[in-house]
Amino acid sequence: MKAIVYTKYGPPDVLQLKEVEKPAPKDNEVLIRIYATTVNRTDCAILRAKPFIVRFFYGLFTPKKKITGTDFAGKIEEVGKSVSSFKAGEKVFGFDDNGLRSHAQYTTMPEDKGIARMPEHITYEQAAASTEGAHYAYNFIKKVNLTKGQKVLVNGATGAIGSAAVQFLKYFDVYVTAVGNTKNMELLKTLGADKVINYEKEDFTKDEQKYNFIFDAVGKSTFGKCKPLLEPGGIYISSELGPAAQNVYLPLVTKVFGGKKIKFPIPTDVRGSMVFIKKLIEKGKFKPVIDRRYPLEQTIEAYRYVEKGQKTGNVVITVEHK
Repeated sequence: MKAIVYTKYGPPDVLQLKEVEKPAPKDNEVLIRIYATTVNRTDCAILRAKPFIVRFFYGLFTPKKKITGTDFAGKIEEVGKSVSSFKAGEKVFGFDDNGLRSHAQYTTMPEDKGIARMPEHITYEQAAASTEGAHYAYNFIKKVNLTKGQKVLVNGATGAIGSAAVQFLKYFDVYVTAVGNTKNMELLKTLGADKVINYEKEDFTKDEQKYNFIFDAVGKSTFGKCKPLLEPGGIYISSELGPAAQNVYLPLVTKVFGGKKIKFPIPTDVRGSMVFIKKLIEKGKFKPVIDRRYPLEQTIEAYRYVEKGQKTGNVVITVEHK
């Protein structure tokens, strides 16, 4: 089968398209024929092993898994002898930030991990684009107690995480202010944002509105800059570690002193995320945003584009089988 392979950490140039052996499912696994996947921020972090802590999970000196990719949409071709939740022929989608080797024509996955049956009315491309960013967006929401009428600001609302977060928040009937760039102002309104701020024209941290929660989906601001926007007891959450990894230790400090807080959304329970994501797709409350599509053969170009940090929503890789 064809797959995107790398043997050392580095820029997209270390990637190669190669013919490799097709995997065989273990007793508790399913074999998936992949039709679509994405290149996302998680993939880019794993590729470069940055921040350094990434190496403790994916290989200290060289990558443990030689095929890239963390999400997929496809069809089950074979099931292991102990698998009971799925059967051959079913359309499925899923995500695992530990790496799925999904930038390939086939991959395997345990039946009890972050895999779910695809909703009937979406395409493979839409399904693949509904996983990575949406999973992290849901982990933001799980960290707070949302109630109708609360106010939330989403910085980086046009990315995979942000565009999902806006839609998820509207599902919970809260007031959403979305921060994005000029070309995506109308997109943010179609996603349901009640108010939009163009960061290319104004500083969102100068907004006069006060918020119960601030979700920084791109990690380009800080708790210190956003703190004046928070209501008493308000919470700031970022998708990144922040300067000097402050978003990891400040939650402990702010918890002790009370008042406005910062929380770090450790992304756990992918299986739970998949259940939530599927439910909202089926209810018509979530639709992934797709920026560009590349064939598997152009995955390197896809990485280069994603690393520019200017994508809108998701970048999809289409996988053909000839």
